[in-house]
Amino acid sequence: MSEESTVSAEMIRRLRNALRPINMKLNNDSAAHAGHAGDDGSGDTHWSLDIESAQFEGLNRVARQRLVYKALGDLMDNPIHALQIKARAPGE
Repeated sequence: MSEESTVSAEMIRRLRNALRPINMKLNNDSAAHAGHAGDDGSGDTHWSLDIESAQFEGLNRVARQRLVYKALGDLMDNPIHALQIKARAPGE
């Protein structure tokens, strides 16, 4: 993430506050989806997230994704159209 958009900055802020990640990498994949469903031209619609947090200990994949969605809140309605999530607990 070389140039941080307002959306990415807000996503990072919310994820850090809610999940206190040990490691986190957020990529804006919107350019690869230009012209596809959900692309509104903003360049902030399609994302991939790789996140490691102790909050995920003992949770299955779906429960982990729900924690990420909850942390992002209303951003999941707009502007985020798609979010690929790799969520893991420390040591996984």
